[in-house]
Amino acid sequence: MISIKELEMKKIKDLEAQYPFVLSFFENNKLNVDGFKDSTFIEYLNHFTEEEIEEWAIDVPKISSDLEAYINQMLEFLGLEKDNVDSITILAGRDKYGNKENFEELTINKSEIVSIVGPTGSGKSRLLADIEWAANGDTPTGRTILINGEKPDYSMRFSTSNKLVAQLSQNMNFIMDLTVKEFLELHAKSRMVENEQEVVLKIVEAANELAGEKFNLNTPVTGLSGGQSRALMIADTAILSTSPIVLIDEIENAGIDRKRALNLLVNEEKIVLMATHDPSLALMADKRIVIKNGGIYKVNETGSKEKEVLKELEKMDKTINTMRAKLRNGETIN
Repeated sequence: MISIKELEMKKIKDLEAQYPFVLSFFENNKLNVDGFKDSTFIEYLNHFTEEEIEEWAIDVPKISSDLEAYINQMLEFLGLEKDNVDSITILAGRDKYGNKENFEELTINKSEIVSIVGPTGSGKSRLLADIEWAANGDTPTGRTILINGEKPDYSMRFSTSNKLVAQLSQNMNFIMDLTVKEFLELHAKSRMVENEQEVVLKIVEAANELAGEKFNLNTPVTGLSGGQSRALMIADTAILSTSPIVLIDEIENAGIDRKRALNLLVNEEKIVLMATHDPSLALMADKRIVIKNGGIYKVNETGSKEKEVLKELEKMDKTINTMRAKLRNGETIN
């Protein structure tokens, strides 16, 4: 959020660089700032003579206030104001039979990974939806989601930019007739990043670390495989998205390096929750939520013995992936 005090300090050229949409404000209000780019907006308004102010009905305080409001509204609309989310807390609701869930509250902190496990149809996706909507006792489960220990306000819950949560589903297809480079440039421009090309290259590099088969900047997004699409969106979400919470629904069959994907998201200080049937993914998490009959049945910490089991599972995964690669290359398995 920008304030009047910042408008008093920032030069017009800096405002235009940081908030390119202010050019529309100047044009719509017939404010010719040419020749004043090294002045602050307040200094520009104060250059008008008393005769000009009277003749053109210039209301300096109102114009300043209008610019402040315009910038903040545009930031909200574009989803560019990054929320400082350090934790989310799930308060108990009820299962599908109306019974209270078997816990009181669960807090998940930034850079933590939590897996959600349970039989098909048990309610894993419902929990993800409650978190995505920042439920306030108004969903079928009756759960409440707190952000930094408090109930989120209306604007955070129902922002059209959905900036609080990024959700990655297993089925992901592009319909835009763009190359990877054009797609990422559009997203980077919408986020108004300064080092656009550097960020684009960083995302593609990270995506290719995750994908089974590499792609380049000129690859059409409609030509990406399912695994490549998922790798691109995970890298984009980790590096460019302002959403502090990432919800992943069944990543196991996405054709990507799952461990690297999770590490990438955590290194970017996201809160990560993933619904999964894969024991390796479940044990990669710091905690796992067990869903039963539509409710949270228990919350387990991943212990040291389970981490040892995870090492064995990773060896098995490596063996399977090696065999898969050989078969794809036309080799025979001895």
